[in-house]
Amino acid sequence: MIFRLIIALYLALSGQLSMAAMTIEIVGGAANMIPVTVLAFDVGAPAAADPAAVISSDLGRSGYFKMVESQGAVSPASPQSLSLATWKGRGADAVVMGHVLPAANGKVEVRFWLFDAVRQSQLAALSYTTTPAGLRAVSHRIADAIHEQLLGEPGSYSGRIAYILKRPGRYELQVADADSQNAITVTGSPEPLISPAWSPDGQKLAYVSFEDKKPVVYVQNLADASGRAVARFRGSNSAPAWFPDGKKLAVTLSKDETSQIYFLNLETGEATRFTRGGALDTEPVFSPDGRWMYFTSDRGGTPQIYKASLPGGEVKRVTFEGGYNVSPSLSPDGKTMAFVHRRDGRFHVAVMDLGNGQMQVLTDTVFDESPSFASNGRLILYATLVNGRGVLATVSVDGKVRQRLSQSGDLREPAWEP
Repeated sequence: MIFRLIIALYLALSGQLSMAAMTIEIVGGAANMIPVTVLAFDVGAPAAADPAAVISSDLGRSGYFKMVESQGAVSPASPQSLSLATWKGRGADAVVMGHVLPAANGKVEVRFWLFDAVRQSQLAALSYTTTPAGLRAVSHRIADAIHEQLLGEPGSYSGRIAYILKRPGRYELQVADADSQNAITVTGSPEPLISPAWSPDGQKLAYVSFEDKKPVVYVQNLADASGRAVARFRGSNSAPAWFPDGKKLAVTLSKDETSQIYFLNLETGEATRFTRGGALDTEPVFSPDGRWMYFTSDRGGTPQIYKASLPGGEVKRVTFEGGYNVSPSLSPDGKTMAFVHRRDGRFHVAVMDLGNGQMQVLTDTVFDESPSFASNGRLILYATLVNGRGVLATVSVDGKVRQRLSQSGDLREPAWEP
């Protein structure tokens, strides 16, 4: 059974593990990286983070940019004082400079400029007002803006990730910035926690807890840390997925016959059965436009991915290559599906163009799980095993850019904020 297999594999991987301390290791990069230098920001106000360091880290770990050492140079007093020719001579094609200035009510104003050192021109100039504590978040937004200016597509540095951390005798649902910093524990339990799922507005997380000695679905509000059980029916309750409107969940319940997918009204608690038959259906996920639900089923004899029209329920098979394809995830534009594909006994992250059905395997590790798209649709976050321990990693949708979050503990079941 698919559900039992997924749970068994998760528990087996949890093992004897320790507390995480994440670092980022680049294991691949684009063929032609853009040389960029980020000058130290001229800081004239209280700051809880170093903007230049955060921006440089974001761009450097992406695999798209080659960071040119600024050698401690501080941003000049004005853009007019910046010598672009000097930085071009040091190998930089783009230069970033910025200031942090005091603002009203204890806040700070962050200004930054992006220059093309080759054409000797200004590409962007923006300012943000924030609290000193919010400087790191603003720095991620600046990195997003630089990424978009230089590559023509949005960055994904300012998003958040959720994941499960296994400490000795304890499981924790954590949320962190996309660069793995500012991690906070949303909830913890001595029993397993699995399957975190972001609400469309990023304000809530659904997840599964085994505190009742069986799977129960909870929803946690991140703003006030309140949480409640929303699916505690007879049998197992698992695999929560939010409807695009954020008002309902799709969940997998085994209260009637085998595990089937139900639609759960979060206001009334009413669960309406959607899939039927003797097959096991699980791992639902919705297309961004709400027209389709993709899910994993063994109705064809082996675990494969299907899609059902909404609200009608007409089911079509999506994956055909190989005997094991599970865990679908849809890109923000709904055109690409990431999933786990088994080949020669190994589990890899693969993607499929939903327009033509063409499939590509992106990873070469042996046990990958839980693919999740970044908000820009260009990167996929997933969990894998390296040297016998669980780590998180990302891969670009073309497979060319890869990076790994390394730590001493075990991070599993990642989900990128929409």
